[in-house]
Amino acid sequence: MNREAALARLRRAPWLEAAQPFFACLDGAEGRTRMVGGIVRDTLLGFEGGRPDIDMASELLPDQVAERGRAAGMNVHPTGVDHGTITLAHNGRTAEVTTLRRDVETFGRKARVVFGTDWTEDASRRDFTMNALYCGPEGELFDPLGGLDDCLSGRVRFIGDPDVRIAEDRLRVYRYFRFVVSHGNQGFDENALAACQRSADDLGALSAERVGHEMMRLMSHRRCALTLEKMASMGVLSGELFSVPALAALEAMEVFAVPVDAEMRLALMGVLGAPTSSLRDKWRLSNATTARIGRLAGAAELARQDKLGELAYRYPDDREAGLAIVAALDRKPENWLAERSETVRAIAPGKFPLSGSDLVSAGYRSGPALGAELQRLEKLWIESGFSLDRTALLALVRRT
Repeated sequence: MNREAALARLRRAPWLEAAQPFFACLDGAEGRTRMVGGIVRDTLLGFEGGRPDIDMASELLPDQVAERGRAAGMNVHPTGVDHGTITLAHNGRTAEVTTLRRDVETFGRKARVVFGTDWTEDASRRDFTMNALYCGPEGELFDPLGGLDDCLSGRVRFIGDPDVRIAEDRLRVYRYFRFVVSHGNQGFDENALAACQRSADDLGALSAERVGHEMMRLMSHRRCALTLEKMASMGVLSGELFSVPALAALEAMEVFAVPVDAEMRLALMGVLGAPTSSLRDKWRLSNATTARIGRLAGAAELARQDKLGELAYRYPDDREAGLAIVAALDRKPENWLAERSETVRAIAPGKFPLSGSDLVSAGYRSGPALGAELQRLEKLWIESGFSLDRTALLALVRRT
């Protein structure tokens, strides 16, 4: 990627205007406060869109940040004051401002730090070189560790000794692989891989919620099968869950011109027989996520049976995803998926014409028998291609 074009993008970044009040009250023009991290990295790469988070690093102490923010008429929130972070809100935008830090003692995530004014020391505490990029109020890049070249070439490289960076926070193993997918085009740094391999047996104590957050983000990208295969081969991921057949099917799904997300991948694995239900606890999956995985698996089962009408009726929001899962599992050609997707999109079942009250009027009492009869009639309605109307269905009711 062209270096000058990237720097020009940074200088004309649309978020710079919104950030000016924060720079102004925190001595940004004097280089005492700069933007940092993802907002800088992604702007350089052209990954622009939405309203990116404004993260800033500052030589000013948290109390000074808070005092200056109030003096400028901003709302001040001590969201992470123990870690040196103050959140400022102004004109509908917020900025998280964190005082520069340096490690005094390192013991995982509980490392003892002190505030400082050395930008290189602050940069050295971060995980990857592409995340140690700073930006001033005019869009000028400050790159104390030479991370720009890694950023533009898509090389995800730990800062300093990878083993030391991982020992500080073992979640960085998962974070490394996520960045390889999102910013590294699934190209691996050998030193980073070796360090991740050495730490593979020491990941069990990590928070399930944090691991799940990283993995769901990783698996939400368009292509990640190669990275999942690498993680499974190293023991970072369970071989029972991410088996060779599952990984092959996940790779096959990436060739289709359909949106693919984490829930689709997990549903595919579940249909194949992987014990994905265990991930609810292992990754602290939300009820909503778990429910969608179940719906996708159900949609895939109907798609596999070629019951397209029932698929359209029962899973209107997941019907095409269900077809894509089956196409990947059974190695269907692209035209199979395209044709069935077109067919299922054209099916408009509408609402089932009967309800429980109709059967009560026909003599049924609330209970299992009523529910079973309603299901039988619904099945007949589906099999008719949704042609049976209310009158026709009532004529088919079994009398009690």
